This record gives sequence, structure tokens and C-alpha cells, in this order.
Amino acid sequence: MEILKLTDKNIQDEHICCAISDKKCKDGYEKKKEWLKTEFKNGYNFQKVDVRGKVFIEYIPIESSWLPLIGNNFMVINCFWVSGQFKGKGNGKKLLKQCLVDSKGMDGIIAVSSDKKRPFTTDPKFLKHHGFEIIDEAKPYFKLWGLKTNPNAEFPKFMESAKSGNCPNNNGITAYYSNTCPFTEFYTNKLLREYAEKKKIPLKVNHITSQEDGRKMPIPWIINSVFYKGELVSLEMKAERHLEKVIK
Repeated sequence: MEILKLTDKNIQDEHICCAISDKKCKDGYEKKKEWLKTEFKNGYNFQKVDVRGKVFIEYIPIESSWLPLIGNNFMVINCFWVSGQFKGKGNGKKLLKQCLVDSKGMDGIIAVSSDKKRPFTTDPKFLKHHGFEIIDEAKPYFKLWGLKTNPNAEFPKFMESAKSGNCPNNNGITAYYSNTCPFTEFYTNKLLREYAEKKKIPLKVNHITSQEDGRKMPIPWIINSVFYKGELVSLEMKAERHLEKVIK
């Protein structure tokens, strides 16, 4: 199975792995494609194994990353997913190798993950197995994993402003999301809004639309996050069941 690189020339004819047949996420799917077209100009990479499934990796030079990071000359993995029948066949290793090839001349690779495998984060066990180490931490469970190709380089760090684990709004539910994922549009702007209305709880939705927005995040994560009274509740799209546990 070959690796296929998406570009602004072929993206209209190729699927982007996630939400392939999920009709309710059609709008988000198209918005993700539009976001990719813009970010390709900034060095963004979307590499996938040429199959109809979730087998892909996305990465970008830290200088163009939207994440709240401090550093330079490292590649940042944004999303890395091998699912279902494609697991255990060397596809993850193949995709990581492609990232290393595209990082030639840089000082290494970093990835935001956590203390354990969580939805939409790269599996920390996989990272550790392939030589990554924890280089920084942020509350409540975020870990920055790094792999140097230049032993004399200094690892990047999380911005201090992204380490508290809290958001500034203490009133009701606060959500942050970006169109870096095709699922966020539906689950945030429809399901979460409906949930908040049903429960009669104030909801503030923050749409991350630029690098500046991303680097102002209170946590080192831009895909999707839900807070209640300032405390992080979940990174999952279906955050309602997690909210139920904390709302009295």
C-alpha cells in the first residue's frame, strides 16, 4: 500500500480519511478541505496510506503551527490515526517514517498527546516505542512528546499561557473548536448548542480561525475542547455525557 500526499491539486478528488461517509458531518468535511488548501501554502502535510480508511498523518513546521508552542526548526504532528483493519500492519511506522523524511534538515519532531490514549490524540505508547520522550507538560494531562534528529538542539515547549488547564470563562459551558477536524462543526455547533439550550446553561463557543487564535488557547489543544465553569471537561466531540457527570 502506497502513501499518497494530498495537495491543492488532488484534494478535491481524494478523501481526507475522517468522516468519509458521515453525512451529518458533510459541512465540516468540506470546511476541513478548505482549511487544508490554505495551510498547504504554509508547509502543511497530509499523508495517507492509499486506502479507503483512517490511515493518515498530518504535520507542519512549528513556525506555522497553530498550537501554543515555543520553539523553532521542529516538525509538529497535528493528527495521526491508524484505525480498524489497518492496525498492526506497519502502517503507523510507515507514516512516521514519511514524516521523518519530510523533516530532513530540521531538529526533530514533536507531538501533543497525554498521559494515556485519549480521543483524537496520538497514542503515547506508540510515540514512546518509536523513541519519543516527554519534554513538557500542561494541566490537566497534556504531554509534549519529542524526538530529536539533531542531538544538540533544544526541544520546544508549551507556552506558559496554555498550562493552567482552565479557561477564563467561569460561567456555564465554554467550547473551543477549529475546522482542523471534520467532526467539530456538527458536534459543537449543533449537538452541544442543543444540549446547552435543553439544560438552560449558558454556552460560549470560540471558533479558532487563525494561528493567533490557536496560540491564545488556555490548553495546548485546538481541535475541540469543552469546559464547565472554567474547568476542562472533555476533548471528545460527544461531550454531553462528561458534562452530565459534573453538572449538578
